[in-house]
Amino acid sequence: MRRRRRGRRNRDGYSRAPIKASVGLFILALLALFLTRFPTRTIPVPQELPDWIREAPLSVNPWSRPGTAMEAVSDIVVHYVGNPGTTAAQNRSYFEGLSRSHETYASSNFLIGLEGEILLCVPIGEVAYCSGERNRDTLSIEVCHPDETGEFTAQSYASLIRLVNWLREFYGLSPENVIRHYDVTGKLCPKYYVEQPGAWEQFQRDLAAEAGTE
Repeated sequence: MRRRRRGRRNRDGYSRAPIKASVGLFILALLALFLTRFPTRTIPVPQELPDWIREAPLSVNPWSRPGTAMEAVSDIVVHYVGNPGTTAAQNRSYFEGLSRSHETYASSNFLIGLEGEILLCVPIGEVAYCSGERNRDTLSIEVCHPDETGEFTAQSYASLIRLVNWLREFYGLSPENVIRHYDVTGKLCPKYYVEQPGAWEQFQRDLAAEAGTE
């Protein structure tokens, strides 16, 4: 007569099967957490950048460039640097310095300078620390400004339109998918374009006109 096989028991007489099952469930839970934190899917990214964008990548670090893959590009978020008169290079240096100072978590995908120069600080497809809970599905653009009003220079404004429309075309977004930091968190950013709603509405019209969709 054949005996039924039973779970192997240890020296104390307890079956190891429940322990193995618990370990297996624990491993599965860890794997699920890892996949949530570091998604395996990747979003499409441009193979080449226009020559009017200068690559200036931050070093990978927990404070300004975590190296985490974005989950999608649903919107483009416009910010102002909040530090009047500073250049794109200076703000990029501030982001890089956070890897040493540990002062806060901050960065952006792009920085636009007072003369319209565009720096790519966090590569397209990677999370930047700029837009709170929307970091994972938005590209962020920080724009320099000459004074406390937060209004962009004509050169910065033109570069912002150029950059946004290039990104919009690549990701198939509409002008309505271009939003302010204020629209995400309620923060007064970009200041001038929150305090002057008509200026933001004009910006969206200018986007559409430049793209030939108005």
